[in-house]
Amino acid sequence: QVQLVESGGGLVQPGGSLRLSCAASGSIFRLYAMGWYRQAPGKQRDMVATISIGDSPNYADPVKGRFTIPRDNAKNTVYLQMNSLKPEDAAVYYCNAYYSVAKLKWWGRGTQVTVSS
Repeated sequence: QVQLVESGGGLVQPGGSLRLSCAASGSIFRLYAMGWYRQAPGKQRDMVATISIGDSPNYADPVKGRFTIPRDNAKNTVYLQMNSLKPEDAAVYYCNAYYSVAKLKWWGRGTQVTVSS
């Protein structure tokens, strides 16, 4: 069982920036594909960004050019750097880890991001 703990959410004004962090337990973090997803009230959970074990990122169209998803395998942590935030970015952001060898997936509990003036 992998535990994922998100942090860094909060209230930010439109145009501002936030950096989310997701710390994972265990010793084989480098073998997990990692991702960030978000869910706004009344909406489905959508992919925001993913990063492969080979460090290849993938972004949803609404965040391309504004968000990045670096990972630090030495710290068992993946980040979501969010710039130029918009009100429509407000949601609960969830961290996800996927271990393809065993086809296992884990979720964090989420962190709230509010974008409002």
